[in-house]
Amino acid sequence: MLTLDKFEEASEKVKEVTLETPLQYSEYFSAQTGNKVYLKPENMQRTGAYKVRGAYYKISTLTQEEKDKGLITASAGNHAQGVAYAASRCGAKSVVVMPTVTPLIKVERTKKFGAEVMLYGDVYDESCGKALELAAEEGYTFIHPFNDLTVATGQGTIAMEIIKELPTVDYILAPVGGGGLATGVSVLAKLLNPHIKVIGVEPAGAACLTASFKAGKVVTLPSASTIADGTAVLTPGDLLFPYLQKNLDDVITVEDDELITAFLDMVENHKMIVENSGLLTVAALKHLDVKDKKIVSILSGGNMDVITMASVVQNGLIFRDRIFTVSVLLPDKPGMLVKVATSIAENQGNVIKLDHNQFYSTNRNEAVELRVTIEAFGTDHKQKIMDALEKAGFRPKLVHTNL
Repeated sequence: MLTLDKFEEASEKVKEVTLETPLQYSEYFSAQTGNKVYLKPENMQRTGAYKVRGAYYKISTLTQEEKDKGLITASAGNHAQGVAYAASRCGAKSVVVMPTVTPLIKVERTKKFGAEVMLYGDVYDESCGKALELAAEEGYTFIHPFNDLTVATGQGTIAMEIIKELPTVDYILAPVGGGGLATGVSVLAKLLNPHIKVIGVEPAGAACLTASFKAGKVVTLPSASTIADGTAVLTPGDLLFPYLQKNLDDVITVEDDELITAFLDMVENHKMIVENSGLLTVAALKHLDVKDKKIVSILSGGNMDVITMASVVQNGLIFRDRIFTVSVLLPDKPGMLVKVATSIAENQGNVIKLDHNQFYSTNRNEAVELRVTIEAFGTDHKQKIMDALEKAGFRPKLVHTNL
């Protein structure tokens, strides 16, 4: 099913709906890892993600009768938009069942592309069950987001573009949810050059492929908990699993905290918004024990709502010690607050929040609490400010806070 002829056919077909996403060389990540790192920015597609490739190619292979029945799918967002956009291009009705926790931006954009949206279930697998139920009841044609070899062929067109642009690529990193992207990319990469290593990357809180590889068969996780909502899948595709076993060279798992700092790195160094699932391959770079290799990280999508974005940025700054909160005790008398502020200012700290608690102790003359949230340049600068407060006669204690 996954043949070179089909990949070539799909590569030509998806050009009808995709934008060119040339590789971007990353000086920052190259310096960090000792490799030549390139980014494949699929977050720049019209629908904000690579998923339109598989959806459009799949729909292009359907009969007119299948299209006329209407199309239905389940998705955490990116496949939803791909199906909605592709269906509208083909003049077909589309229905999308999405998890209730799907970011609002993905829900609204799916509607704007012409789909009827139903929110159901906490994770993709529950939404998929509902979509299959509706397909049986209403006669819709079901478009699976990953467990479909035609869909996987469409996703694999990314590898065709990567290898055409960078024939000497050594490693390709692909995010893994259900496995459609990783299947298409790994199979085509091995067909074109068996020496290319393809690494799957999944969130530690939803590592269904890692668990399945260990078991030697498809297994279902009891639950999924990750900020990478687009890859929060409990069960990898059973149709895809043999291809993944044969063609993936390794699977890396990434913690949520790593995605948070990767988001900050991407915004500051590449001025790009990439959703958490799309950042899996960026966070995985430091897990590769290689040097002087040409590595391509696929940025699978960029559909992220502003509230989530703000939370990720804030937590990223805290993780990087660029924002921290200290508690100091001082007598309740004039000039003490100024003394604290002066000590911070003289060491280039920027106060962004103050909380003066006069009820910390029943004896205000002995001590009131001052909590100060400070912006710093990083860990060394943070320690310099802490040392200065200590030297000034205060005993600063770090307070764990999310502001």
